[in-house]
Amino acid sequence: MSYRTAPLATPGMPPGISHIIGNEAAERFSFYGMRGILVTFMTVHLMNSAGVKAVMSKEDATFWYHLFVSAVYVTPIMGALLADWLWGKYRTIMTLSVVYCLGHLALAIDETRTGLFLGLGLIALGSGGIKGCVSAHVGDQFGATNAGLLPRIYSWFYFAINLGSFAAFLIIPPLLKSQGPHWAFGIPGILMAVATLVFWLGRHSFAHIPARGNAVWKETFSREGLQAVGRMAVIFVFIAAFWALFDQTGSRWVIQGEKMTKDFMGLTLDPSMLQAANPLFVMLMIPLCSFLVYPFLNRFFTLTPLRKIGLGFFIAIPSFLIPAWLEGRILAGEAPHILWQVSAYFFITLAEVMISITALEFSYTQAPKSSKSLMLGLNMAAVSLGNVFTALVNKFGAAQLTGPSYFLFFAGVMATAAVVFVVVARQFQPRDILQEETAAS
Repeated sequence: MSYRTAPLATPGMPPGISHIIGNEAAERFSFYGMRGILVTFMTVHLMNSAGVKAVMSKEDATFWYHLFVSAVYVTPIMGALLADWLWGKYRTIMTLSVVYCLGHLALAIDETRTGLFLGLGLIALGSGGIKGCVSAHVGDQFGATNAGLLPRIYSWFYFAINLGSFAAFLIIPPLLKSQGPHWAFGIPGILMAVATLVFWLGRHSFAHIPARGNAVWKETFSREGLQAVGRMAVIFVFIAAFWALFDQTGSRWVIQGEKMTKDFMGLTLDPSMLQAANPLFVMLMIPLCSFLVYPFLNRFFTLTPLRKIGLGFFIAIPSFLIPAWLEGRILAGEAPHILWQVSAYFFITLAEVMISITALEFSYTQAPKSSKSLMLGLNMAAVSLGNVFTALVNKFGAAQLTGPSYFLFFAGVMATAAVVFVVVARQFQPRDILQEETAAS
């Protein structure tokens, strides 16, 4: 069956967007529902083949958690090349979504390290493989007549991500506690199957940009393609420093929360469940920044994408100074309330909105037409690089970085990255390749 291979010439939102947004919300529920309980599963519920508990230490759990996240965010490069070379984005997304579902199944039925590592491997391949393709598939639906709507749709795309993750963080951690790992990993698997179905139902509405075969290698490694990738690679290195901090909300922040007072109005707050503060803040801050903060700052200076990213770097620093202060109180024998972490979530989330959404749109507009998926894959590889750094720090620096010094170390990393980025960004001359291509057409 043949599909439409070019965007519709419409001034409004293109057809099929609702299927992409619905797919993203369900897929993110599945991913964050699974990821949100990983550290707790590894340190509390993990079994051996004899059915006896064989849990990991907090350092080992942190190492494997960040190694998994790193794998999830490096495989988008593979998925992008596969889509552009052989299958096209739609077929790549559908095929790897099935692999993704099988990963959830492995986690749900096997509580041992075999099930854990098999499940995480399949999820890293499936989830990571579709990431750059889905983001680029969104942009592919827009043409010359509605290219100006891209910033809005990427904000809604990000909103869907956080709607799904917010629901997952509220539902899955209590489910792990009450029903155990089988249901806690099984429900996210069901949602991934729903996400795949929703995407398939939109197949007749999408613009299916075909794969370009061997021509993709010539185009990707052309002078223009390599220059664009090389210029953006500098930016991605700094963005990696932010993700080295951010993804610890699912590891070290959860571990710290276990040592804090968790009673609140007759309820016991689960440290994994508190991760819902991040997507809740994102959904509030996207319109707040778009309609109030950004217009206000634009009165004083032009708020370019690089300035948004740089500002986000500085805002991220307090998000690790607060946990350092809390860790000091814990070592002093106190039990500060876990809701203190919400203030750290506020700063890390505001930084995320300024850095992550901006980097997503900026990567797409800076990439030549032949390298959209690859550029978005490289943007996500920055997440991988940041998590590799965090994993290595936990593997080899655990003895030196204890208590507050651990969190202060990462605050220092972010502060250094922020200052150096300001200097480097002044030398960067952005090109809006998307607008150049639109004008040429």
